[in-house]
Amino acid sequence: MKVKVLFFGATADSVGEREVRLELPDGTFADKALEEILDKCEGLRENHDVGQLHFSINQEYSNGKETICDGDELAVFTAVSGG
Repeated sequence: MKVKVLFFGATADSVGEREVRLELPDGTFADKALEEILDKCEGLRENHDVGQLHFSINQEYSNGKETICDGDELAVFTAVSGG
């Protein structure tokens, strides 16, 4: 199945792109999808503490247990603070 992966802020700088397309096996869980993204986009592991990255599926925060579906939009980003 094919998904779109979006990168925001510092993650986009690390990857060098704001969007990539990724092929995943059917039935992939969110935590495995994130691992696949980290493997394919080395700049993320090199420049970020993986525990500090946030991950969403179709604009909803992921807990890692969701099943990814064909055409889903995944996003990787760092914590955002403001005031």
